[in-house]
Amino acid sequence: MEYHLTTPLSKDDIIQLQCGDVVYLSGTVLTARDEAHARILEMSVMEEELPFGLDGTAIYHCGPLMQKKDGDWVPIAAGPTTSGRMSKLTPPLLDKYQVRALIGKGGMTGVAGSLEDKCVYLAYTGGCAALAAGAITNVSDVHWLDLGMPEAVWLLEMKEFGPLVVGIDAHGNDLFSDIRKRGKQAFSMLDP
Repeated sequence: MEYHLTTPLSKDDIIQLQCGDVVYLSGTVLTARDEAHARILEMSVMEEELPFGLDGTAIYHCGPLMQKKDGDWVPIAAGPTTSGRMSKLTPPLLDKYQVRALIGKGGMTGVAGSLEDKCVYLAYTGGCAALAAGAITNVSDVHWLDLGMPEAVWLLEMKEFGPLVVGIDAHGNDLFSDIRKRGKQAFSMLDP
């Protein structure tokens, strides 16, 4: 199935999605990599308010390349980064905030149970940084530039960002895990 969704996402938006479905996403999407996730969790423990909202949002595992032009940020490249690095940081994030979608490449190990009934993982093809930048209609804000451009949290206005493939759905199904299992089975049959 193909879906066209707009943030903020509701639980109903994500519950309908199944592994293998294709999603095109519009609305505000936040970028966050390792250091941003760590700061979010630190602030949560300290009970400090974040400078941006996370409930109903989509977090894109991305370290974009931006250029300042006439006082505005212009996206040059916005390809996905490897999501596996955020696997350990994701369960505590989802315990505290109602993030509804994670976007990245390569899947995430051991998070399917944490996403269940809360969130989905949407896979985007690596190497498509210019295509992703083309889906950004506006850079509405940036936070934590002290972490560096790729690690900062960018608030991106997106229009029809995709195609994104549901890699982990909110029902506990993990497309990446299933593929790894089938691959192992296929190779074990080749072993004499």
